[in-house]
Amino acid sequence: MEELNQHEEEIMGLFWSQGELLIRDILEQLSDPKPPYTTLASTIRNIERKGYLSHRMYGTVNIYKAIVKKEDYSKKSFNRYVNNFFGGSVGNFLSFMVKEKNISEKEIEELQQLIDKMDDSKKS
Repeated sequence: MEELNQHEEEIMGLFWSQGELLIRDILEQLSDPKPPYTTLASTIRNIERKGYLSHRMYGTVNIYKAIVKKEDYSKKSFNRYVNNFFGGSVGNFLSFMVKEKNISEKEIEELQQLIDKMDDSKKS
């Protein structure tokens, strides 16, 4: 699966939250400055080429839909991020998040509870 750029991810977010869309539907929802219709159509075709979208014809109009689930994309993107920036270590990532104060005490407690549950299930 080829990576998406930030703009492509924004567009995919619309598909993940709304289902099937026409190019004009997407254009209406993008923030200003909006790209020209032809530029957006090219971006949509590129996302489709990368394997994230499919389309069907309705008359002369293409209706696009996501064929990659958001959860699958999120997992792959997160793993790529951890591999690229933290040597593949989730521990290094979490340590970074704690040091940068991007993770709250409550979230740390929730993570600890998850770890404890995993430890308990391994012992069983």
